[in-house]
Amino acid sequence: MKKIFALALCALLMLALFAGCGGGSRKGAELALITDTGAVDDKSFNQGAWEGLVKYAEEKGISHQYYQPAEQDDASYLEAIDAAVQNGAKLIVAPGAMFEETVWQAQDLYPDTTFVLIDGTPHDGSDNYRTNSNTVAITYAEEQVGFLAGYAAVREGMTKLGYMGGIEISPVVKYGYGFVQGAEYAAQELGMADGSIELMYTYTGEFAASTEVEEQAAAWYGNGTEIIFAAGGALGGSVMTAAEAAGSKVIGVDVDQSGQSDAVITSATKGLGVAVYDMIKAFYDGSFPGGENLVFNAANNGISLAMDTAKFSTFTKADYDALFAAMQNNTNNIASNILTNEDAEGNPIALADLPVKAVIVTQIKKSR
Repeated sequence: MKKIFALALCALLMLALFAGCGGGSRKGAELALITDTGAVDDKSFNQGAWEGLVKYAEEKGISHQYYQPAEQDDASYLEAIDAAVQNGAKLIVAPGAMFEETVWQAQDLYPDTTFVLIDGTPHDGSDNYRTNSNTVAITYAEEQVGFLAGYAAVREGMTKLGYMGGIEISPVVKYGYGFVQGAEYAAQELGMADGSIELMYTYTGEFAASTEVEEQAAAWYGNGTEIIFAAGGALGGSVMTAAEAAGSKVIGVDVDQSGQSDAVITSATKGLGVAVYDMIKAFYDGSFPGGENLVFNAANNGISLAMDTAKFSTFTKADYDALFAAMQNNTNNIASNILTNEDAEGNPIALADLPVKAVIVTQIKKSR
């Protein structure tokens, strides 16, 4: 009896902890989203996914709620998922690769709850991958949209580039690798000499805005970097602040970030909101692709540069459309030749192994 009371008290405490985390109905919320690093209004990954959920929920009058865990670890994520389930969630969106191991466990713990994992595939922390019938896993070809961003920057006439990724996880690495290769492809297309493109490259180790990130970006701009691709959620805001002060440019990430700063020349976007909306719609329509691992890329319009709000002077919409069509059709193997962070056997590919000649990459390692 004491054990039952303790469990009930624990559930009540968790509900009290997470119920104030915003969005829609606070009791009996059918749709839920758990944020990972950052908040639901991060103007990037979490927000893009949340907006897709809210759009469907408000159209159909369905109760919805988001939960922001106190810590970024599996235990805290599972607590948030449990709170959502206890609060009536039928479908839970988990946006971010950091949820892979969490969803691996949750899909078994809550077989009557449906999960949408964005940017990852459920696994146990080793080489055991499994997507249950109550789960769909969505990943994106970040290397392709990173390629588009690097290509556009060089075709715009820039030769001093920067890449600032957040935590060194697969999606962030793929963005960066694509950026390097896209710059190389444009340089070769333009007949540029070996070593004519300089590219600074780093992972900041966080997805948060910080003085440290702003200072590092300012130093890069001060040393001649013309544009930085900031692929790390809220850290992009710090890069934008530095770019504004230097009169330089930024490439945003995940969603169209042009509204955040005039320094944003374009954004490397994923169809986050559309994917979440479509998966929720499929859930209610009875066509949810449970057990599947879906890949969104150029071929199915899952990635793109934000061209409608772009501020390019030289790189045109026609230039972009031609490259994007080639990528969609894999003309001359342009899409399949873009390297990711792993080879066909799953072995890691190092940044230094990317086949570039015109682009000289200088990687800055974190000191801590």
